[in-house]
Amino acid sequence: MPSSVDDNRNRAVRDGSQSNDSVRDASTSGHIQDAERNDGKNANHRVGLRERIKHLTWAWFTCTMSTGGLAIVLAETPHRFEGLYTIGVIIFIFNVVLFLLLSSLMATRMIIEPQHFFKAFWHHPESFFFASFWLSIAVLIGNMQEYGVTLGGHQRTWLISTIRVLYWMYAGVSLANSIQQYWMFIHRRPAKPALMTPAWFLPGYSAMLTGTIASMIASSQPPANRMSIIVSGCAYQGFGWLISCVFIAIYVIHLMENGLPNPDLRPAMFIPVGSAAFTIIALIGQAKAIPRDYGYFASHPTAADTLQTMALFVGIFLWIFAFWLFSIALLAVLGGTLRMGFTLSWWAFVFPNVGFTVATIELGKELESEGILWVGTAMTICVVLIWLICAVACVKAVVTKRIMWPGRDEDKDM
Repeated sequence: MPSSVDDNRNRAVRDGSQSNDSVRDASTSGHIQDAERNDGKNANHRVGLRERIKHLTWAWFTCTMSTGGLAIVLAETPHRFEGLYTIGVIIFIFNVVLFLLLSSLMATRMIIEPQHFFKAFWHHPESFFFASFWLSIAVLIGNMQEYGVTLGGHQRTWLISTIRVLYWMYAGVSLANSIQQYWMFIHRRPAKPALMTPAWFLPGYSAMLTGTIASMIASSQPPANRMSIIVSGCAYQGFGWLISCVFIAIYVIHLMENGLPNPDLRPAMFIPVGSAAFTIIALIGQAKAIPRDYGYFASHPTAADTLQTMALFVGIFLWIFAFWLFSIALLAVLGGTLRMGFTLSWWAFVFPNVGFTVATIELGKELESEGILWVGTAMTICVVLIWLICAVACVKAVVTKRIMWPGRDEDKDM
């Protein structure tokens, strides 16, 4: 008799559990269907130009970072053909127009939606992308140097002086930006901890690129100005590299504990690659630009050769680390390719790998290795192809309402 009672009780519990599971499954299914219906309504209801401009986020400037970076890698590629300079100039001019267009649209966003615009500076997913605006300016300065002085052969005093003034202005603004962005994030009192994302690197990047720009412009500056640019560039590059080291450690731990991000966001995993790559470029370029007969180096004649050797071997030391980060990101992307939809994080396919490509080319030049230089040329071709893919996908995403649409951009939680 007790056994029969227990059986009946167990059957009732089991039936009740199955009933609850059915209700839960039906509820979940209903929520999914509701979400799909709402998403369909959201995609089909009329949204005007004003509403779309409202959702033009700071992440759009990753596009100008990458387009300007493409012009730089074309300027640096070792195996050249007639007309490549002209192609680079066209891309440079196109990037200037694109930057002005995005800046105008961002100003329009501020005017028509001021509350939404200013809230973006405190909103975690979007706020860190503000640094991409300053990084775009750094790239424009680098393009001015490459196509106006280095390749253009225009040793006009006014242009060299203009680039120097822009460098110092950028140095001040980029450091202030990196301080205030990290301070705002540290100072806030969040309801819940924010998940680590590669966008955390960008404010530090904006200061770190000061060192990279210094390495590009220093050799064309007068010795008196060159020394201050090299010293400041070294300091800024060290700051950016150490900030990146902190975040690389945090990010690797985050990946080990939580696994890979959503496939749509995996292209952003290439961002840490640039931290090591741009440091290689900065160290080698600054060492090569040292004025041997001026100031400290005039009284220490062997110092320049020593620093150039150190820069080369530290660069080799860092390259393999950049390759490791690149490989992790590449495997993650390949594993989610079939499930990957376009987001603005796709532009991370380009900009960090511009740095990786130029760093490889610089090492090849210093080691006088034709093999490494051909690897750099092959990487250049890959960067060009991936930029074309990203550009087409970006335009298509705007047309098909995947981005710049309510609830689908970095500001969707605001």
